[in-house]
Amino acid sequence: MNWIDTKILVEQAQAGDRAAYGELIVRFQPTVYAIALSRLRNPTEAQELTQEVFLHGMKKLPQLRDTQCFAGWLRQITVRMAINRLTRHGPTQRTEPAVLEHAEASGASPLEALVKAEQADELYRGLERLKPVDRATLLAFYIRGRSLKQMSREFATPIGTIKRRLHVARLRLRKALERGAAFKAHRPRETACL
Repeated sequence: MNWIDTKILVEQAQAGDRAAYGELIVRFQPTVYAIALSRLRNPTEAQELTQEVFLHGMKKLPQLRDTQCFAGWLRQITVRMAINRLTRHGPTQRTEPAVLEHAEASGASPLEALVKAEQADELYRGLERLKPVDRATLLAFYIRGRSLKQMSREFATPIGTIKRRLHVARLRLRKALERGAAFKAHRPRETACL
């Protein structure tokens, strides 16, 4: 690689010659990829970073004051972007399939999801047993996420009254849920027919 040719290519690229920048990419891609791979230790990530470095370099090339420093400048960009990628995503490590088989799932289990769904159904049944004003107040605040000010405007009611309605509606909902649970506990169990 001739440094005089590289200097001329950098000057041409700074002047807007895309073919000159393409030639710089061809010349420096192996170096940038090697630096990225040494930092990231993942060929796919290194390839992605190499592309990002050249895109970033193309945007920032007019800021390069000394065209003879292009190689070092590009190396600095690569190192900095690799560090940024590692701190954002963390290092990628390979794992044996056996390790993954014994790893616990991070989400809710099917049983937990079923319990939550039953609780939500029970809550909505309890809401249905309330007076329309109590139901509307609780739905506006807890389900639709309205603020007290928004509810005051929506219901054309002072904020103090909204607070009282929320308090009373919560107590009534609790009683409705307790009645529903007591009814469920005393109800005879259904038997499956064989």
